[in-house]
Amino acid sequence: MKNLVTIAGSDSSGGAGIQADLKTFCAHGVFGMSVITAVTAQNTQGVTGVQDIDPTMIKKQLEALLDDIQIHGIKIGMVSTINTITTIASFLRQVRNIPVVLDPVMVSKSGFHLLKPEAKKAMLDQLLPLATVVTPNLPEAEVITGLRVSSEAEMKKAGEAIYRLGPSNVLMKGGHLAGEEAVDMLYDGKNWYRYACQRIDTKNTHGTGCTLSASLVANLAKEMPMREAVEASKSYMKKAIEESFGIGNGPGPIHHFHEYYDLKGRRR
Repeated sequence: MKNLVTIAGSDSSGGAGIQADLKTFCAHGVFGMSVITAVTAQNTQGVTGVQDIDPTMIKKQLEALLDDIQIHGIKIGMVSTINTITTIASFLRQVRNIPVVLDPVMVSKSGFHLLKPEAKKAMLDQLLPLATVVTPNLPEAEVITGLRVSSEAEMKKAGEAIYRLGPSNVLMKGGHLAGEEAVDMLYDGKNWYRYACQRIDTKNTHGTGCTLSASLVANLAKEMPMREAVEASKSYMKKAIEESFGIGNGPGPIHHFHEYYDLKGRRR
């Protein structure tokens, strides 16, 4: 079994962050480990507070894993501060030749800033060049590049600008585009590949970005080629969103274990 690490923040409502990543790893048949970078107070209606973990403790978590367990893949989510980013980048340089998926989490759906403004440059300079693939949504792509992104042509322009910052691949997530289709686009430095599916009419999409990136690193760790891994992750996500459900007054979570049991908890 492959051993994967998620380096991210904790979501107290269980739909995103570390919790979503570990559920996704389990659903993909890989063993999930976690390094917590921040603790958030949140529910389906939004984030009300964030407490960053001291970088010394983040380093200790990383070293504890590296000293004992073979790591086959890494997903990076919420990293709020410059010191946290520097600590993670130093760790990544010790575990080369495994897939690293960077989900550049910057702002929550409710508008809470999860990446401190002064840490943006550190993320771009230190983490992007170490990523096998980076997975920005369109608002994140706009923050990274300073470009407006409201069409597929503009997705390509922004994706190519992000690629020039150093990642090996860029997966542009187009869920914020208008239209009947949800379109994601993969750029490998030479070619663009388009992935489209019918848009699903639901508000319950909490944790979709975290889940897609966790699914992708799991598939890459299992030695799927990049294009096939993206296709498989998109298929997993589509079904998870179709079977999403509400647990509060805001956007609810997707169903990470849709292959194994239904929404009444009955095994399939």
